[in-house]
Amino acid sequence: MKQLFKLLTVCALAVGLLGCIAAPIEMTPQTEQRLREQPPIRFLLTFDDGPSASSWWNPTVTVLESLAHNPLQPNIKAVFFVQTRAPRAGGSDLGREIMRREHAEGHVLGFHTATPSHTNHRSLDPAELEQALTDGSADIAAMTGVPTVLLRPPFWNYDKRTFAAYQQHGLHVLLTDLSANDGKIWGFNASPRRRSHMLRSMSEVRERIARGELPVVDGVIPVVVTFHDLNRYTARHAREYLQILLDSAQASGVKVADTPFYDDQAALLRAALARTVRDDSQPVELPGFWNWIWGGNSH
Repeated sequence: MKQLFKLLTVCALAVGLLGCIAAPIEMTPQTEQRLREQPPIRFLLTFDDGPSASSWWNPTVTVLESLAHNPLQPNIKAVFFVQTRAPRAGGSDLGREIMRREHAEGHVLGFHTATPSHTNHRSLDPAELEQALTDGSADIAAMTGVPTVLLRPPFWNYDKRTFAAYQQHGLHVLLTDLSANDGKIWGFNASPRRRSHMLRSMSEVRERIARGELPVVDGVIPVVVTFHDLNRYTARHAREYLQILLDSAQASGVKVADTPFYDDQAALLRAALARTVRDDSQPVELPGFWNWIWGGNSH
């Protein structure tokens, strides 16, 4: 089973690199009218797989510095879904130091993995999964003083069994609306179509906003965006990605709040919890090719 998951992951990455990006969805007069009735959006930034344990030009540190200091909005806060026991991530002394820094700077730590590698939770037997969830929750609580309540499953993949285990640990699944599709760390590490990809994705989210499918929290609609802070390309282009998000919203006809990104930890957490999956039967849309790979999660 574990080998199958690895094979599917490799295939998915290949599809992601070779696939074409469709043109943005054209906005109809009906959509334009419906958008006027909706409040503005605020981008809820999330980062997966970190923190980096690299002592050379650490990408996670670069991301943190870009969020704190950029031309658009200072001191942006994000959710970091961490791998607490991966040797190249939170299982290192440097990784633990960075997680403490993330918390101290007002970011939210969410659970991603507590295994030595980026293991799909569905490949773990019940005892292994229970141990991983217990360890990860304890690791994050040791950094923050409180248990985490947010979880993003590795490879976006969960089923009824793993979802029930998450609930037993008080963990809520947060997926995403927009994804940079930057999860590939090794090999071809660039995104030449990042603007066209984000514009297409934003046009899809716009349609959901117009239909009233996204909740309003504190007067704005939180739009979840996913990056990977282990990716050096993402880290180098972090400030550019912030601008791309604003440009994509404007080009798509979506109103953005005067404060376009979250800058308060409590507000960030409220928004994230409002966007979590309510139950294991809730239909979900996964980013890019993952929806095809997992078939909308085999619940």
